[in-house]
Amino acid sequence: MELERLLRTQGFGSRAECRAMVSAGRVSVRGQCCDDPLADFEAEGLSFTVDGDVWTYRRSVYLALHKPAGYECSHRPSCHPSVYSLLPQPLVRRGVQAVGRLDEDTTGLLLLTDDGDFIHTCTSPRKQVPKVYEVSTRHAVDEAQLEALRGGVLLHGEAQPIAAAACLRLDERRLRLTVTLGRYHLVRRMVAAIGNRVEALHRVAIGGFALPTALAVGHWMWLEAEQVQLVVRRD
Repeated sequence: MELERLLRTQGFGSRAECRAMVSAGRVSVRGQCCDDPLADFEAEGLSFTVDGDVWTYRRSVYLALHKPAGYECSHRPSCHPSVYSLLPQPLVRRGVQAVGRLDEDTTGLLLLTDDGDFIHTCTSPRKQVPKVYEVSTRHAVDEAQLEALRGGVLLHGEAQPIAAAACLRLDERRLRLTVTLGRYHLVRRMVAAIGNRVEALHRVAIGGFALPTALAVGHWMWLEAEQVQLVVRRD
């Protein structure tokens, strides 16, 4: 693949912008400066640098972000900064999207990708990919409330009760709740339906992939193929 085209696929700008970047000597391939925009390289797995930052060619990108509170999952946020402001600009320019949204007050694992099929797999109700949350509640949770969540609660606007796939009390006011559906404020509404209120909500896992403890708040990481497979695993 020609170098200027390779850079375009990775989000570094228009054809003219990428050509100018290469011609100005800002791009190195395998440790050597390359100022020929038409130089041809085998793209798969190619390592290159732009302005000293190291990148690897990726046909599709899969990211995990440790979302902080106070950020919106929108390219056009209304009241808070966008989660996309936490990513390098080339990733934003190549069109990564959040895999389902977390509201501005919810923290934890947020996946982002430019692979539409992956987004569909993770968010389709038919696929039943589990999402695991740690929930802090205003009031103590008793066994009857736990059983209600496991058995199903009827939410406003829903025709059928919605049940947690799993529900475990961590302490008096903290739960680990697993859901497989994507609904607006689903966990908050389910907890409200048992007569309680969510004080803090933190997503800890999607499918078989858990938020790494080493991933700091506001930071992101690449997901490799085996981690992508963990996400869509349901057991």
